[in-house]
Amino acid sequence: MDNEPVILAIGRIERALSRIESANRTKKTEIDPALAERHEALKAELKQAIETIDGLIERRER
Repeated sequence: MDNEPVILAIGRIERALSRIESANRTKKTEIDPALAERHEALKAELKQAIETIDGLIERRER
């Protein structure tokens, strides 16, 4: 099994999450409701993508 593509993808996801968390720590004086809604939609999409990746990894390990 060649897990390198999966490992690289996970690394990219971890770096992206790190950037998101870092940006989230900055102080926000006003939150744009539309931006907050887009943020929640992106979080849900990311969660689904991670679940899909987890499923692919799990099937590949069998």
